[in-house]
Amino acid sequence: MKTLGIAGYSGCGKTTLIEKLLPLLRAAGLTVSVIKQSHHDVEVDVAGKDSWRHRQAGAQETLLATPYRWMLVGELRGAPEPALEQHLARLSPCDLVLVEGYKHAALAKLEVWRAANAKPWLFPDDAHFIAVAADTKPDAAIRYLNLNNPEAIAAFILDWTRS
Repeated sequence: MKTLGIAGYSGCGKTTLIEKLLPLLRAAGLTVSVIKQSHHDVEVDVAGKDSWRHRQAGAQETLLATPYRWMLVGELRGAPEPALEQHLARLSPCDLVLVEGYKHAALAKLEVWRAANAKPWLFPDDAHFIAVAADTKPDAAIRYLNLNNPEAIAAFILDWTRS
């Protein structure tokens, strides 16, 4: 299972890019999973429903299963956040895992960058970046992919995945 980070500053378009890449990668025959890191306290359950009540009562993990999807929610309850490797181990086998966030993780990464954000590039300080998807070409020796061409980015990822 190959793992590729999609890293960049907030507001650069990481989620939008992944959203455009997923159908292209699936159409090419890949099974793709996504891990999304958030620094916010998100609620993926509905307050008052049974699974929410189980969590509130103290369950360490709650798995909600329906005929349409399933969801596993783990409560840390003060324990440290698990490492990316631990989250990867939870996933079912697939061809590719796209990891949004974890911008400082030691894994192959694609930097998403927009000039309008006026932020510095991440890739010069991290040898794990294999390419940039940006609206402006950097003045450095790194593979450049036009952020507005998801088909070309998907082709690059397919080649990388199959190498």
